[in-house]
Amino acid sequence: MPPKRLLAAWLCVALAVPPQAWAQASGGGAGTLAHATQSASSKLTLGAARPVVPASATGSRSASLNSSAPALVSGALDDAAEPVIPASIAQGVFGTYGGAQSRFAQSWTSETGAGAAHGSPGARTPAWVPQLPDLGDGSGGALTPQAERRIGERVMREIRRDPDYIGDWLVLDYLNAVAARLSASAAAQFIGGYRPDFDLFAMRDGQINAFSLPGGFIGVNTGLIVTTQTESELASVLGHEMGHVLQRHIARMLAQSERTGYTALAGILFGILAGVLARSGDLGSAIAMGSQAYVVDTQLRFSRAAEHEADRVGFQLLAGAGYDPWGMVAFFERLERASMGDAGAPAYARTHPLTGERIADMQDRARRAPYRQPRQAAEYGFVRARVRVLQDRTRGEYIDEIARLRAEIDDRIALNVAANWYGIAFAQLQLERYDEAQASLVTARAAFAQFEAGDGSKQRSSPSLDVLAADIARSAGRSDDAVRLAQAAHAAWPASHAATDSLLQALLVARRFKEAQTLARRETESEPQQGAWWQYLAQSSAGLGDQLTQRRALAEKFAIDGAWPSAIRQLKEARDMKSVGFYDLSTIDARLHEFEARYQQERADEKDRG
Repeated sequence: MPPKRLLAAWLCVALAVPPQAWAQASGGGAGTLAHATQSASSKLTLGAARPVVPASATGSRSASLNSSAPALVSGALDDAAEPVIPASIAQGVFGTYGGAQSRFAQSWTSETGAGAAHGSPGARTPAWVPQLPDLGDGSGGALTPQAERRIGERVMREIRRDPDYIGDWLVLDYLNAVAARLSASAAAQFIGGYRPDFDLFAMRDGQINAFSLPGGFIGVNTGLIVTTQTESELASVLGHEMGHVLQRHIARMLAQSERTGYTALAGILFGILAGVLARSGDLGSAIAMGSQAYVVDTQLRFSRAAEHEADRVGFQLLAGAGYDPWGMVAFFERLERASMGDAGAPAYARTHPLTGERIADMQDRARRAPYRQPRQAAEYGFVRARVRVLQDRTRGEYIDEIARLRAEIDDRIALNVAANWYGIAFAQLQLERYDEAQASLVTARAAFAQFEAGDGSKQRSSPSLDVLAADIARSAGRSDDAVRLAQAAHAAWPASHAATDSLLQALLVARRFKEAQTLARRETESEPQQGAWWQYLAQSSAGLGDQLTQRRALAEKFAIDGAWPSAIRQLKEARDMKSVGFYDLSTIDARLHEFEARYQQERADEKDRG
């Protein structure tokens, strides 16, 4: 038989073989081809799909994701009537809203989906839990929450090395404070069986966008923070992204890719077969590309349904946390107006498909929500102004930002006069105009005190104002004043990482190394996963000549950054010091063995992905 006809016959047989047979094939030949083709098709990435799934997440996941996990559905969900759900979707996956009791979906287990297999009946929601969202399978197949967190931490190592990553503590503190408030709302309403420790961060990017990563890490572009006009608008976006995490959309999207991968495999094989029989490579390529398009379309439908789901969860979080429910509507409408402009659709509208249906859904929910006029946190305005300056990079851009902030005050269009003066002071600090920065900060304090007094509040300061005062004094070379101001800020805001960071910097500049070491050691014991505290402990120990503590602190900092060879080298050098005692030596040896094991494990993981 001619080779081409033999190949064609073999491919016909291959198409008739169930996908499971390919997955179970061992060795080379057809099994190898099927596995490679499936892997390639399951790693498709989409610009319009949210949340973001890094390539490393796809590569490291298990090949045995739960294919029985229910898919999402797209389209309108009418609260006034029973939703029409395709037969492929478990009944009761989407709960009812508008005051009606939600339905619990059938019991889906995280590993086997046994509840769905046996058709166990759903339970009714207790009467004292109104509007409980029950929005689908949260198992995510074989990608466990622990695995998601590990993947997220690996991705965050790379992100923190990016020059556009903003490690400013005042921004990080504020974003995570809003997230904590929304997370408490989720817990109070029993939303999401999986609630990770959310970790929010900002990226220096003028595009209006936000994104979620595996494990509860959520990135927010500076452009989005600046575009919002109220704290509730910003909280609505954060709640939406947290909804993706709470509903485990990343793991579920990976499970969806696993199922559609078999379709892509069959299409690619059929394309090869058609090309052989027609003696045309172009025809085979066209058929294979059509199969890939089907997979993309399937994932896009998943993404649109995920956006609906995240909207509704985000709305529940927003309202439950005491924010204005109309904040989400106002932000969506502003994006829709921006999409009609000459500049085209904002990045957020492109990556989170914004439809009239989504806006109408949120409008309907906001109308039925109890009216409230929440008081906006003072930090929102200050952080928003700070971010406006952090977006800039050059002296010319700082000067232009100062001019814009002043113009808004003069034209009486500033959303917050105190925040504008704060932004001016912060920009002047970047320009090393310390006296002008100090004067602008005094004006900001006066405007803030006047506003708070008129609003009936007793608050006379904020972490942003107090930390900036200490930073100006330190940068101007007034080290004693900097320590005094930083100590006052730390005492007033003990939970503020920014105040702690400012005090540690002031103590180091003033060469008060013993105090800095004591404070840094206390912070490392409280938050051992924060690399900044280990860095400060190393710096203060170096000032004291305490090389043993310095090397051990540097080892921990390098380990958090994923620089395992450097971390191991620091511990070996600490172990070889003549002054090390028996207790310290035992501790160092145990830590060294742990680091070496983790380093070997990560190398093995990378080799497997390669």
